[in-house]
Amino acid sequence: MSTDKKVAIITGATGGIGFAVAKRLGKDGYVVILNGIEDAAGGQRVKELEKEGITAEYYGFDVTDENAVTSAITKIGEKYGRIDVLVNNAGGLGGRSRFEDMTTDFYRFVMALNLDSVFFASRAAIPYLKKGENATIINYASNAGWNAGGPGAGVYGTSKAGVHAITRALAKDLAEYGIRVNAVSPGTIDTPFHAQIKSTKPEVFASWKNNILLGRLGQPEEVASVVSFLAGDGASFITAETIQIGGGQALGI
Repeated sequence: MSTDKKVAIITGATGGIGFAVAKRLGKDGYVVILNGIEDAAGGQRVKELEKEGITAEYYGFDVTDENAVTSAITKIGEKYGRIDVLVNNAGGLGGRSRFEDMTTDFYRFVMALNLDSVFFASRAAIPYLKKGENATIINYASNAGWNAGGPGAGVYGTSKAGVHAITRALAKDLAEYGIRVNAVSPGTIDTPFHAQIKSTKPEVFASWKNNILLGRLGQPEEVASVVSFLAGDGASFITAETIQIGGGQALGI
C-alpha cells in the first residue's frame, strides 16, 4: 500500500507534546503513525485525528525494545513504501536517583528510554527515509543535556547530552542521502506530565514561570509548530541543529 502522501512516525504520541505534533503534522497533510505503550489511548487518539480528516494509525511498541522497534518501523516502511519524517518524541525522566545510590538497572533504563530509542528507531527508518521526500529525523534534546539536570536527574542529563551528539552524528552520516537530522529542546511545557505537581503544589507550579524570560510556560502546540517547520521544505537547508523552545529558559534567569 504505497502512498503519494508523506508519512510521519511520532513515537510517544498518545498524549502531551507527541499528540500535538501528530495533530499538527496530520493537518500539514501527512499520514501520521502514532506510537505508544497504552493501546486504548492510542486507539482513541486515532479516532480523534480521523474526526478532523487526518489519516492516522497507531502502532503499540516499547521504544526501549530493539526488536519491537525494528519490527514495527519495518512494517510501516514496507506498507507505505516510504517514511518522510521520524519524530523521536518518546522519552522521560524515568525517576530520580543520585549516582551513589543508583542501580545499574535504573541507569540502563533511562539511557534506553532517551538514547537507545533514538538509535533503534532511526536505524530502522533509514532505508525508508531514503525513499522519502526531503526526509528528516527530529529528536528531542533538553537543557539537562547542557546543565546536567537537577538533583537526581544526572543520568537523564547524560542521556540527553547523548541525544544532542547523536543528532549531529546522524546528520553527518545521512547528509549524502539528503536526509536532514535536527533536534528540538523544549523548556517547561504545560502538559499532563506536570499534572500531579500542578494539582498538589500549585504555588510551585506557578513559580516555574519566574525562571522563564517570557514569563510563562510553553504550550504543546508551540513545540509542534517548530517540529512542523523542521519537517517542511522551509527548513530544507537546516541540519545538525538543536532549536531551544523554552521562552528563554535556557538563559537561566
